[in-house]
Amino acid sequence: MRIVLLLLLAGIFGLLTGGASALWAGGMLKTGPRLGDGVKVDSWTSDWSIGADSANPYIRARIARRGLLALRKEEAVYFTAARDSDGKRLSDKCIYRVSGGEMPAEWWSITLYDGDSRLPMNEDGALSFDATKAADTGTPDDWSFRVSPQQNGRPGELWVSSRNAGRFDLTLRLYLPDEALLAQPEAVLTPPVIDELFCEGGA
Repeated sequence: MRIVLLLLLAGIFGLLTGGASALWAGGMLKTGPRLGDGVKVDSWTSDWSIGADSANPYIRARIARRGLLALRKEEAVYFTAARDSDGKRLSDKCIYRVSGGEMPAEWWSITLYDGDSRLPMNEDGALSFDATKAADTGTPDDWSFRVSPQQNGRPGELWVSSRNAGRFDLTLRLYLPDEALLAQPEAVLTPPVIDELFCEGGA
């Protein structure tokens, strides 16, 4: 009887730990294993195991859970910034200027996501900026746009809406990245600069 009880307890423990491991790896718990090869360039971070053939099942589970980062690394790489260039958390209570130049990729885009990694619930139709818009300015190597909850900047100023985003982040997608970027991301990438212009109540 004692052996049966021990076996039963061991089975229950195995189920619990296995289930917790799956939830942890899948990003459904607040803490979990960090994805593999971390890359950090200024305010922007990435994970070089995303899109790699060597990604283990835990990494693939986290990617599937996030649902945003699905392409192979040779097709696209992703950087995310949750803080401005001074290290302060991005918030829809603040107004920012994002600026940069040419990127080491065939095409690129920057999209704003809320704290749940979803597009903010607004109908402004202004949630991203990309290489095409930068080229349309006539200075693709020296572009900028405003991030704010309302479009109240200077006339003609390019705008990305943060309305109803709460604490948000920006995702930089680099499509068909240069080989040099894949080999040495910290040395090759000059990422966009995120400058805070104003914060409501000093938030």
